[in-house]
Amino acid sequence: MSELPNSLEDAIAQSRVAVQAALADGCTRIQVEFLFPELKFMPVAEQFLPLFTEYDSRLKIFFADAGAAALARRDWGDAPFQILDIGTGRAASLQTKIQPEDEIFLFIAPTSVEVPQLEKLCEVIGDRPLVLLNPRLEDAGTVGIGYTARKVRDRFISTIESAYYLRPVDDETAVYRSYPGQWEVWLETNGEYQRIAELPKKPSGDELDLILLKGQPQTTTDATPAKKPSVFKSLQRFLKALSS
Repeated sequence: MSELPNSLEDAIAQSRVAVQAALADGCTRIQVEFLFPELKFMPVAEQFLPLFTEYDSRLKIFFADAGAAALARRDWGDAPFQILDIGTGRAASLQTKIQPEDEIFLFIAPTSVEVPQLEKLCEVIGDRPLVLLNPRLEDAGTVGIGYTARKVRDRFISTIESAYYLRPVDDETAVYRSYPGQWEVWLETNGEYQRIAELPKKPSGDELDLILLKGQPQTTTDATPAKKPSVFKSLQRFLKALSS
């Protein structure tokens, strides 16, 4: 059973292990989410990349837009893999972005805006594995998203396995998952972090409220107390250092 990380570095290391486990189990659409509002995706992506070392040029990386892709090409100039942007939804354009020799794909911080193009790219990718790093696919606030677009987005999201998820709800509470473990809710009580719930699926907002209201184990097994002093405060300090 995984323990909460003490820093973003720990979290990224945990996420790499979780993705490897998901790949080994045959998962082909995987996502990793570090849900901190201050987080900049480029330093996180750089620490995440060692996961793909063995793939060398058979890895292909996609950013949401051309500007981010150009920045990555500049900063990772000696990298063996190709860096592209998701681009437009034109079928011909999408077909040329995916080559037969590509073995695995990393999409960095795509948003709900890119879902139609992303879904088309995934059709071309087929059953080859892909990893979504810090996607923002469910953020309806970025788009005046209508019913049809929302259905496309929800259909696409339902095909993705969440390998790693870390979201501090506040300074005392977090939702956490590290594949193949269950979804966990952690709460700070008297200076100690406790795992107060384990769930087979990601808790909804209402379910989370109910768990926190009860503040007690919501599983058939005993909750495991664990001393994790100020883990989220240390994560926030780490993030501020990264962002400065």
